[in-house]
Amino acid sequence: MPKERAARLRKNEASPVVETAGEPGGPLARTQQLETLAGLPQRGRINHRGYVESITILPARQAPTFAVSVVDHPAPPGGRRSAVPHLRLIFVGQRRVPGIWAGTRLRYEGMVAPIDGVATIFNPRYEILPDRGFTPVPRADAKS
Repeated sequence: MPKERAARLRKNEASPVVETAGEPGGPLARTQQLETLAGLPQRGRINHRGYVESITILPARQAPTFAVSVVDHPAPPGGRRSAVPHLRLIFVGQRRVPGIWAGTRLRYEGMVAPIDGVATIFNPRYEILPDRGFTPVPRADAKS
C-alpha cells in the first residue's frame, strides 16, 4: 500500500476518546436518573431511590455477601397482591450493612447487570434516607 494512502486512512480513522469521571461527557454524565424501576435498563449506570423490601444473609460457611431487594414503594399492610419490579443490591464481603434492614429508604447508584434473570448492582454507592413520614421530635432541653 502506498505511504500516502496509508496516511490518509490513518487520518480518517476516529481517534479513541478517553473519558474520565467528573469531566463533561465522562461516564458519570451517563448516569440515568430513574423515577420508577419499571423504566430500568437491562444494562447501564443508574441512580434511584427506593425501599428495601427484603434482605438475604448467607450462612457463615459461605463467602460473605449481603443481598438486598429494592422496590419503588413499601408493601401495604397485608402484603402485595401482585409482582412489582425490583432490583437486587449485593454488598460483596459484607455479612451486614449497618442501618440497612427491611423498610429502609435508600438512594443508590451503580451499574446494572442481569444476573440469573434479576437486575443486579454489585457494591452500589448508597445513602440511607429518612422515611418520608419521619418528623423529628423536638428535644425537651432545646431552647425556643
